[in-house]
Amino acid sequence: MRPRLSVIVPAFQCTPYLRVTLDALQRSTLPRAAWELIVVDDCSTDDTADFARTMADLVLTTTDGPRGPGCARNIGARHAHGDVVVFVDADVVVAPDTLALIDARMQDRSIGAVFGSYDAYPSAPGTISQYRNLLHHYVHHENPGEASTFWAGCGAIRRTAFLAVGGFDERRFPRPQIEDIELGYRLRAMGETIILDPHVQGKHLKRWTLQGMIRTDLRERAIPWMHLLIERREILSTGPLNLRWRQKVLTLSTCLALLLVGVAAIMRDARWLLPAGLLAGLTILGDFALLAWFSRTRGLVFASTVLPLRWAFYIISGIGAAWAIATHRWRQQHPLPLPLRESPRSGAAKP
Repeated sequence: MRPRLSVIVPAFQCTPYLRVTLDALQRSTLPRAAWELIVVDDCSTDDTADFARTMADLVLTTTDGPRGPGCARNIGARHAHGDVVVFVDADVVVAPDTLALIDARMQDRSIGAVFGSYDAYPSAPGTISQYRNLLHHYVHHENPGEASTFWAGCGAIRRTAFLAVGGFDERRFPRPQIEDIELGYRLRAMGETIILDPHVQGKHLKRWTLQGMIRTDLRERAIPWMHLLIERREILSTGPLNLRWRQKVLTLSTCLALLLVGVAAIMRDARWLLPAGLLAGLTILGDFALLAWFSRTRGLVFASTVLPLRWAFYIISGIGAAWAIATHRWRQQHPLPLPLRESPRSGAAKP
């Protein structure tokens, strides 16, 4: 019998995670005959592929890799038999009812894609890991319903729509970045309805460090996302998931506060600290609902440690936006010569 869902897991050097992830999928309440499991190994040098073969229906391997999760997902989708392709990251442990909820949602033919959120019980200890994973949970639960982007950590798309839109842009995003967000924009432009259903959940296993958080927020999110918004002429657009005017205002105010602190230090004039403090305080007011939620779920002490992380987030976002705008203008004034046309890489896979 042909499966209704094709679950695709891109994997790279992640055997410990994969053991937990694939086991959770096997414990899904949706009958096993209703879905197939495809693991795409992105040229790992450990035993990722060998372990995947013990549980998956099909294991594929990218060529000339590693090529990134976007390429791996594209390969899996091309080999899928289900009407719906379900993307699950190798470090995301789905809940028992996740596949069943996705299957039920996609019975509505008017829906082209659906995605969920991390759960409220991240397994990785430490303030940074707890903050990052809980923040994702909070933002997605505050913005249910129709969305303009997509999340590939735990999300599903009709295979026909996925192929029609060209899949993930694996050339532009050869590593984990905003390839799913960009795909969501193209799906919406094609007229597909994307639904954020926070009941579709998975537990994130990733351990975050402060350095990793800063690098990801700046290089893998803020800069490429602003480049994308510039190209789409949507810098001033507003929407859910970190694109509302509130986030933009808080980014500007926090960056101005940092600038005023610098002015106070250079000029040795403490009077500049008053407006800096007022602007920094605006972050507390703007993020009050989030900080209150952290206080209720993790306690006041944890919420107080989140505040400087929020200031850091807005500063990083401002730096990333400024860098993207500057480099975009520089490229406009110094265009590169057009390269010779090459035949596209196929992204072939070997089973």
